[in-house]
Amino acid sequence: MTKPAGAKTAAAGGSRQPTELRMARDALHDLRADLLTGAFAFRPLPPLPEDHRLLRRLPAAARGPARRLPHLALVGLALLLMFIESVNSQPYDGGGGLVRALFLGVPLIVLLFRPIGAFWLSLGGMFFTAVVAPGAWTAWPWTGVSFVAHLVVLLVVAARTRPRVSVHMWLLTALAGGLAAATDPYRGAAVAFAMVVVSGIVLTLLLAVRGWRDSRRQVVEQVAVVEEERSRRTLLEERTTIARELHDVVAHHMSVVAIQAEAAPYRVQDPPEELVAALATIRQNAVTALTELRRVLGVVRADLPGGLDGGLGDWGPEAPQPTLADLGGLLENVRRAGLEVESVTTGRPRPLPQGVELSAYRIVQEALSNALRHAPGASARVELGYVPVGLGLRIVNGPPAEPVEGRVGAGRGAGHGVLGMRERTAMLGGELTAEETEDGGFAVEAFLPVEPDAARDTAPDAGRNTAPDAALRKDAP
Repeated sequence: MTKPAGAKTAAAGGSRQPTELRMARDALHDLRADLLTGAFAFRPLPPLPEDHRLLRRLPAAARGPARRLPHLALVGLALLLMFIESVNSQPYDGGGGLVRALFLGVPLIVLLFRPIGAFWLSLGGMFFTAVVAPGAWTAWPWTGVSFVAHLVVLLVVAARTRPRVSVHMWLLTALAGGLAAATDPYRGAAVAFAMVVVSGIVLTLLLAVRGWRDSRRQVVEQVAVVEEERSRRTLLEERTTIARELHDVVAHHMSVVAIQAEAAPYRVQDPPEELVAALATIRQNAVTALTELRRVLGVVRADLPGGLDGGLGDWGPEAPQPTLADLGGLLENVRRAGLEVESVTTGRPRPLPQGVELSAYRIVQEALSNALRHAPGASARVELGYVPVGLGLRIVNGPPAEPVEGRVGAGRGAGHGVLGMRERTAMLGGELTAEETEDGGFAVEAFLPVEPDAARDTAPDAGRNTAPDAALRKDAP
């Protein structure tokens, strides 16, 4: 069943009418909020800023009192206009001129403290002039002096409030002048029209100047932000340059270490097997350090165009990252370095997200490195606990078996290892504690949460994870 066309038209008209009424209601609400609510609230006129251009030319001793120049100017203007009004009205009436002088001077004084209230007083002074002015008075409903006083009030209030308030004041001024002119068109039409035109032009110029100054201030602020961002970018570029230079220096020396460790057994006739194994371990560690260093540098150079990456090749950031499947090799390497370490795995080992496995591997690596540096001769224990909601880690080492004074890197808190472990854990939403144990050792405990449904493609790594995990369940030195 279809509705008649007339019903649709009526419905359309009914939908427009509430919108128009709502717009009118919003306009009246804005008018009430701007000019009625808190009209006589205390809002003192602020002094000039200390860096104002008018104050820069004055001596330092005179700058403090000179900040009150706007206040003195308004008071002086009020007294001057009151004097002129009272003198000009003496030939026509004796007492009315003095009262009109008060009605145009008081709003200028009130303008120092209550700007919206001063506008209402100035508008009320216009109505008083319209009522008590004699018939011979040619300028009506504003006299020449009250015309200037009302313009000053409009300008000062507009300069201190939002542009919408200026529009409301101009509309009310036009409405008041129109009502007065309607009662006496012969005298009031010209003066009311002049007030509407002059006040409209002056307020428009004022708002244009304010908009220009605001735009200029925003441009200055934007330029400052751009300069700050440029400085930060320059700093980051300098840090990148330092990182690349550091890579070149460290990579050179690590390459020399690896070459010398590989060539050393051939310089000695019948070297002991222990020496050959130790040199092989040194070379392997140097090569591993170079690999990690070049991988990190690949991330730094990721923004370079193709062909300018320094020949990173397969060592770029896309190279495979270590996982828990490589933990057996890490533990074996640490044992060859002289740290007795055992590994215990509880729960059912399973593939975890790559970020979790990489962070877990790095935490264990950093904890064992700290044990090598700060607890020589001690033993360590690595515990991995697989639970449905995450992975638990505990790396604990005993007290050092020999003094650590004088050793390179000795002393707790000498580097950023613990901080790096905390950042990795926090990145995954986990928790980490690192503190000394009662027997003088050190323990690092971390929990890395894993979403129950988080899974990764383990097809390429299935063969890698099975054997090492089985070996990690109980791996004594």
